Amino acid sequence: MEKNKSKAKRWIMIGFLVLLAMILICLFVLFITFRNEIKSLKSLKKIDDYGMYTMTYYGDYGFDEFLKQGAENDSEIEDFIVKRLLKGLPIQINVTGGGCTAFAVKNENQEILFARNFDFVYAPSMHLYTKPANGYASVSTVNLSFAGYSKDHLPTEGLSIDSFLTLAAPYLPFDGMNEKGVAIALLAVPEAQIKNDDQKVTLNSTTMIRLVLDKAADVNEAIDLMKSYNIYFSGDIDCHYLIADSTGKSVLVEYYDNALQVVEADTSYQIASNFIAFNDLRIGEGYTEFERYDTVEETIRNHRNSLSAENAMDLLNEVGVYDTDGTDKLQWSVVYNLTEKTGRIWAHRNTDNLFEFTLDRHS
Repeated sequence: MEKNKSKAKRWIMIGFLVLLAMILICLFVLFITFRNEIKSLKSLKKIDDYGMYTMTYYGDYGFDEFLKQGAENDSEIEDFIVKRLLKGLPIQINVTGGGCTAFAVKNENQEILFARNFDFVYAPSMHLYTKPANGYASVSTVNLSFAGYSKDHLPTEGLSIDSFLTLAAPYLPFDGMNEKGVAIALLAVPEAQIKNDDQKVTLNSTTMIRLVLDKAADVNEAIDLMKSYNIYFSGDIDCHYLIADSTGKSVLVEYYDNALQVVEADTSYQIASNFIAFNDLRIGEGYTEFERYDTVEETIRNHRNSLSAENAMDLLNEVGVYDTDGTDKLQWSVVYNLTEKTGRIWAHRNTDNLFEFTLDRHS
């Protein structure tokens, strides 16, 4: 009897060890499979209580794969992100309109600054670093409300189900700068006129920015890349793009008269607001877009066509939009130095909590 009990205990122990080994193997496989996602989520940090975060995305986010198929609408982008990045966890892209101001200008050392603010309903944001194997390293600003986050639903630092949707961030940039000194930002406009080509892949508002950040070494390459794809605007919010590079060249890309139009400045600086600039049409939304543009231009001229980073910061805060009820709509502001590949970002006019960065921070 005792011998049988001893034998039974031995088999139970063997069974337990086999089960433990299987669990450990499964955990190891899961870790290997999701190691980059885990590493990315562990890098997630809150940098402002208003709802600003920073994260480094490690590994391949599948953008080259996406460029082969593109997307005709937000649902198709959602499907790709769910399958490729979120491992089945659903996401819904949410878009509403906003008013923004951006400008490219030299500083006192003849370095190129690219500055933008983003005016919107409450939008948590992410300062995101990416370094694709087949593309350029970049830093970008992501509107996390695009991924479904809100004041009552914010990511949690580290490994958490609340933070998992941040893995979609590489597909949701609203502005950014890459290692070649190319910067781009989108701004809403009242209308766009597009005639798409059935032979071209289609991208949306934010993946067009990812295309430029990952693949363009200068403004001319950015224009050529954008011309090689169709575009649709997520949420039916039409946009144009201010693009600049470290040589000082800048353009405003607009979709008008059924073609991609390139608007070049006749000054050493270029400004963008929420109106169509092509052919000097100046088609606006009827809010403060012209006043903001004029304020930026007057300030730059008063400083002899040059602004320090501090001047640019003050100016961005000055032209940030307030709603008719007095609500402050300025969500984030950023100044990129395209020459030095450095920058400053801050949330909600709070320059007391300035986050300074360099592009190689994540390497």
